Amino acid sequence: MTDRKPRYGPADSLRTPRFSGVRTFARLPHVTEDLEHVDAAIVGIPFDTGGTYRVGARFGPEAIRSASALLRPFHSGSAVPVFERLSVIDYGDVPVVPGYFEESAGRIVEGLLPLHRAGVVPIALGGDHSVALAELRATAAVHGPVGLVQLDSHSDTSDSYFGVPYTHGTPFFHAAREGLLDPSRSIQVGLRGPVYSARDWEVPRRLGFEVLPATEAHELGMRRVAARIRDRAGSGPVFFSFDVDFVDPAYAPATGTPEIGGFTTWEVQVLLRELAGLDLVACDVVEVVPEYDVAQNTALVAANVVYELLALLARAEDA
Repeated sequence: MTDRKPRYGPADSLRTPRFSGVRTFARLPHVTEDLEHVDAAIVGIPFDTGGTYRVGARFGPEAIRSASALLRPFHSGSAVPVFERLSVIDYGDVPVVPGYFEESAGRIVEGLLPLHRAGVVPIALGGDHSVALAELRATAAVHGPVGLVQLDSHSDTSDSYFGVPYTHGTPFFHAAREGLLDPSRSIQVGLRGPVYSARDWEVPRRLGFEVLPATEAHELGMRRVAARIRDRAGSGPVFFSFDVDFVDPAYAPATGTPEIGGFTTWEVQVLLRELAGLDLVACDVVEVVPEYDVAQNTALVAANVVYELLALLARAEDA
C-alpha cells in the first residue's frame, strides 16, 4: 500500500441508486487482470461440499454481495474513508468443482496465487470452512507459515469426518500438519456448544494454538479479547478467518452449524475495531447459508464483517 490516490473504488450511490447495477461487493468494479494498482480484492469461493450438516454455502458469496450494496465509503466507527485510502476490486469467483474438494482446492490455489504475488490482500467470501485449507496453501506459498486468527464456534481441527480428511471440520488440522501455519502465533476464539468429546478442544492446543472459548471471551469482554489476539499474533503475517457462526444465531441464523451462546453484532464490531495493527495478508468470511436467512440478516452481518476488515486495512495506512 502506498500514499497514492486509489485507482479502484465503489460506484457513487448518490449518482446511481445502490439497488441498480451488477451485484459486486459494495458496488466495487469487477477486475480480474490488472492488479498493479490494487490493495485488496473481494473473492468468492462458492464451494460447500465440505459441509456436514446444513449445506448451501455455495450461494453465500452471492448473498453477501447483495447485502453489501448498503455499505457506504466512510467507516464511521473508526473515522476512516475506506475507499479513499484503499484501491479495492471485486475479483469475482474462483472456479470450483462441486463435489470434489481436492480438485476444487487446486483451482482455488491457482485462482488466489496471482493476488498474493501482486501484493493484494484477498478477502474471500465462502463457501464452507473447508476452503480455508486451499486459501492457506496459496497464502503460505508466498508469505510462508502465517499466524491464524480464527473467530469461530468450532475449532475445525478434526483429522477426518466419516473417514475422509477434507470437510469444513478439518481445515486447520491439515493446515498445521502441512506447515502452512505458525502455531505459536495462532489463536481460536469463541469455541462453544456440544462436542463429541474433550478431545475437540484438546487437539488445537496440542497443535500449538491458543484456544479462548466463548465462556472465557464473554467474561473478559471484547477489548481484552482483542488484546489477547494482538499479543498472540504479534507482528508477522496473519490469516484472519471469520466463521459467521461466531455470531449468535439470534443475529446470524443462516449458517451450517449454528450454536447458541454466541456474540452480538456489536461485540463483533468492538472486537474487530480493536485489532488495528495486525499484518493481515489474507482473510475470509465463511459459512453463510442463505436458504436459512431471515431478512438478509446473516448476509448483512457477513458483509459488514468484510467492511470492518477493509477498515482495518485502511487504518494500516496510518502506520
